[in-house]
Amino acid sequence: MTNFISWYILITILGWMTFPLTYRLFPALADRGYTLARAFGLLVWGFVFWLFATLGLAQNDIGGLLLGLVIVIGLSVWSIFNRQSSIANPKSSIVHWLSENLRLIITTELLFIVAFALMAFIRASNPETFTAGGEKWMEVAFINSIIHSPTFPPRDPWLSGYAISYYYFGYVMAAMLAKFTSTIASVAHNLMLSLIFALSAVGAYGILYNLLVTFHFPLVNDQVSSRKPSVTLPLFGPLFLLVISNLEGFLHSLHHAGLFWRFNADGTATSRFWTWLDIVDLRNPPIQPLTFVPREFFWWWRASRVVMDYDLQNNWTGDIISEFPAFSYTLGDLHPHVLAMPFMLLTVAAALNLFLGGWRGRINLFFGELRIGWEGFLVSALLLGGLAFLNTWDILAGGALIVFSYALFRVTESGWGWERIEDILLLGIPVVIVAYVMYLPFFIGFDSQAGGILPSFMFPTRGIQLWVMWGTLFVPLLAYLLYLSVNKTPANWRAGIFTALGLVLVLLAAMFAIGLLALALKPDVVKPLLESQSRDVAQFIADSMLRRLKYIGGLLTLLAILIPTLSFLFSKREEQPDDNDSSFRLPPSSFIFLLISLGTLLILAPDFFYLRDNFGTRINTVFKFSYQAWQLLSLAAAFGAAVMFSNLRKVSLGMYSALMLVVIIAGLAYPVLAIPNKTGNFKADNPEQRTLDGAAYLARQMPDDYGAFQFMQGLEPGVVAEAVGGQYSEYARISTFTGMPTVLGWPGHEGQWRDGALQGSRDQDIAALYSTPDWVTMQDIIKRYDIRYVVVGSLERAQYRVNDEKFDTFLKLIYRQGSIAIYEVP
Repeated sequence: MTNFISWYILITILGWMTFPLTYRLFPALADRGYTLARAFGLLVWGFVFWLFATLGLAQNDIGGLLLGLVIVIGLSVWSIFNRQSSIANPKSSIVHWLSENLRLIITTELLFIVAFALMAFIRASNPETFTAGGEKWMEVAFINSIIHSPTFPPRDPWLSGYAISYYYFGYVMAAMLAKFTSTIASVAHNLMLSLIFALSAVGAYGILYNLLVTFHFPLVNDQVSSRKPSVTLPLFGPLFLLVISNLEGFLHSLHHAGLFWRFNADGTATSRFWTWLDIVDLRNPPIQPLTFVPREFFWWWRASRVVMDYDLQNNWTGDIISEFPAFSYTLGDLHPHVLAMPFMLLTVAAALNLFLGGWRGRINLFFGELRIGWEGFLVSALLLGGLAFLNTWDILAGGALIVFSYALFRVTESGWGWERIEDILLLGIPVVIVAYVMYLPFFIGFDSQAGGILPSFMFPTRGIQLWVMWGTLFVPLLAYLLYLSVNKTPANWRAGIFTALGLVLVLLAAMFAIGLLALALKPDVVKPLLESQSRDVAQFIADSMLRRLKYIGGLLTLLAILIPTLSFLFSKREEQPDDNDSSFRLPPSSFIFLLISLGTLLILAPDFFYLRDNFGTRINTVFKFSYQAWQLLSLAAAFGAAVMFSNLRKVSLGMYSALMLVVIIAGLAYPVLAIPNKTGNFKADNPEQRTLDGAAYLARQMPDDYGAFQFMQGLEPGVVAEAVGGQYSEYARISTFTGMPTVLGWPGHEGQWRDGALQGSRDQDIAALYSTPDWVTMQDIIKRYDIRYVVVGSLERAQYRVNDEKFDTFLKLIYRQGSIAIYEVP
């Protein structure tokens, strides 16, 4: 509780200190950035601290953190007293805004503390940083390494002598909060996950609040209306983003209850429905006894693996990750795609502010003129560079949001035309360059596993599995689009149809172009693939296209969303503000159409191509793109639901309420059933084991090793030699929980983060270190990797034939407890 309270106080004070800055930077938003202030403050603080520590201008200590905090405060003070502000009297206007928006402030604060406390309680009921099926040890290792690294870039905990080669900005933020509040890394892991959940909740709430204000009370003379909407309807934002889930949990409940199964006299069971659905676990007969509540542990994992890919030989190619936020928080991994979520929402809010004209100004770029001010340009660069540092994949969706929002803003000034493509490039290229320069130390040291783009000929997503993944968002989106059509919302159907079909054709053409290039330039890669499918090029293409026709339901569903969305977006409705202004305004819902369009394309794109990486399939591309799509589409679905509940009456409202009740029940089935299963009913049988310390379970399961962790916290830092083992195992436990780098941790993960050749002979050298009786050989290995501590425990003895004599003879024994001993190199 002490750590929880200290984190809450720190992040709340940070938000209040940052609010004057967001008040200035987001003038077109009704909440003036209040709901974003915590996330924005953490981003700016983290950027300044990381940059100063990397450049040697600050140390990785409390002094460096305080320096970064002083700069954040200084920016807020500048925003208040700088007379060039677009606000007439900023000092009085902030006070006036606070007094006029007490309901919003109270609701935001209540939502934040409830979300933070709720997720902290869930994590306290399931705090263990287990290795099986997750990557929590990697995350704790990063946090610990950053806390204990004397300089930046921080040391790679699992490859001594190297810096982290990963998008690690989120772990810098976690380490900052941990260091500032004296929180150990294994507690910080769970608190950071809880904080990200709470920041995402208020972020989604704020975006929906701002959208609803703009939708119901449009801007007048570029000023937000003084009228205020309901503060409860925006709660649909966090509901759809963080709680509503895909349909697998609902289907799993039906499956476990035996629905749609035929039980035969011989004890077997058959089902056409579940066989047709073809999702692993669900296609197998249910386990007795039949209940609506799944009993087996780990059943909830299947919800993130609902898309099945088969090659043309009908061989299953493995799990395709189709993760969504509720699964992420149930699993509890503090991975970059989760850490980036509140900052992606911050980017959505910035794009909305840009769309609404909040950053009006002029920047002369010599080769063209941008119609936004320097403040907006620099904030955009800060956000996009931050997204790349947090979770590099997110820069695609975040960058598209920023540049297309700018294009829509320009539409309000000059209308539709080919010039909007010029606007996209005019902003996109310079802002990416500036973002790159701002985060240059990260990009210089970053080594991506991506190795190009591959065509996805064989792997279109089946329509039914697409609906299992996205049905809870598709239904409110389609209902909203139908509502707009019935109410004769202006639409350019010709433009919408041709653009949607054109995008599909472009994706199809790109897929063929990439495939033909690969055939011409990399025949040694393509020919083995064709041989594995027992087909020549013509047969391979023909059978792949036939499969697309067979699975056409997925494409038709996405077109059913994309065509009306683009038709409404390209509407030419004009609203002349006055006789002296030749500009016209897009309807405020145009921003929602942008979210839907981008989200739909993120789902559609992996059906045509995927990034080549260590996995060799489209597993990672579907995962990253669909996670971004969930964030965008959930906001749009929440907006549609809020608008329809506000505007529908009588019979229509009743029918829509019934429909949404079904959707919400189906979407809530997963968290309602999964979280008690994952937490052991919130540790009802062992409430004394509730803790936020993710390493506490090791005191019971690995008491000797746990004692070694505690002892090593007081030692001078140095490179540690310990056993090398496989991924998702207890190996690398010393480096993980002490922050000291080891010679080699999980080799598979290091191979994902950087060139595997850099591992060299480390695995074999560590084996020789433990097993050789020759001191000269051992001494050479110690010098090569600058090893200071050698750990000999049960894992080392299980992995190698340990020769103890040389350790006792030539090294200094500094710790022995039970099965583990620690030696220091003299």
